[in-house]
Amino acid sequence: MRRAFAIGLLSALAAFGAAADTYPQRPITMVVPFAAGGPTDVIARIVAEPMSQVLGQQVVIENVTGAGGTTGITRASQASPDGYTIMMGHMGTHGAAPALFKGLKYDPAKSFDPIGLAAGTPIVIVAKKAMPAQDLKGFIEGLKSGGASINQAHAGVGSVSHSTGVLFDSIVGAKPTLVVYRGTGPALNDLMAGQVDFMTDQIVNVAPQIAGGTIKAYAIATPERSPSLPDVPTTKEAGLPDYEVSAWNAVFAPKGLPVDVRAKLVAALDAALKDPGAKRRILELGGTVPKDAEAGPDALQKLVEREVARWTPVLRSAVDANP
Repeated sequence: MRRAFAIGLLSALAAFGAAADTYPQRPITMVVPFAAGGPTDVIARIVAEPMSQVLGQQVVIENVTGAGGTTGITRASQASPDGYTIMMGHMGTHGAAPALFKGLKYDPAKSFDPIGLAAGTPIVIVAKKAMPAQDLKGFIEGLKSGGASINQAHAGVGSVSHSTGVLFDSIVGAKPTLVVYRGTGPALNDLMAGQVDFMTDQIVNVAPQIAGGTIKAYAIATPERSPSLPDVPTTKEAGLPDYEVSAWNAVFAPKGLPVDVRAKLVAALDAALKDPGAKRRILELGGTVPKDAEAGPDALQKLVEREVARWTPVLRSAVDANP
């Protein structure tokens, strides 16, 4: 019996090694925890195409929505760690979620094998067109003096607009009235109509409205100006250097990937981000492509750890204040 067990174990290990060597042998599912057409979905589809070409198998997008993205990430984290299920996480699911969702069924820093950062999507501070302040300094002064009479829109607890808005309020010491919407689209519609006063959100969502003059942009929360919005100053230029934030997107896999499989996924993502077409599309959207120091699994692991540490105290304080 012992001999039979040993032979069986060796056979299983040999088959496992062979499977890793020949990976992938079938299509790979990339779980996107948000609706089709949103910023995370768009980034996922941009990188999935060249990744498919490198891997020799189709990377298929599956949208699994709910609970600020945590529903899809929870499901993907529980998949077999064989390389056939990966996911596109982001700042909310792997940075803000632990502070916002009690009983979260995954640990952003421990439940995954990081593959790599895919793109950054800078945050822009925007307001209704009729807002009288002409610059960020004046806007903040009005925001602080206006208090609860100023309405701040966001796309739901756990959304990028919610988390980055809470951080902004915390830094400037403002206490506006938060107005919750079922998504960025309705929030932006009311902002353009002047029904709410301001919000913070990803450049991908607000750039067309800024360019069209239907809303006002006060600053972009990046070290450098965006080529997509060259006339919008950075928060540092506008006098708020502490507010720098990006709603990054990154590829993760369930914990326990075979080393060879993980290496192939890392190489495929790296090649995708160097693909001229994919890179151009990300930049056209106003996103940023990871620099060499930001790329790869190790850099992503450190980013997740920093983000959890950054968001937890700010968001828990906000949740406690607004139970």
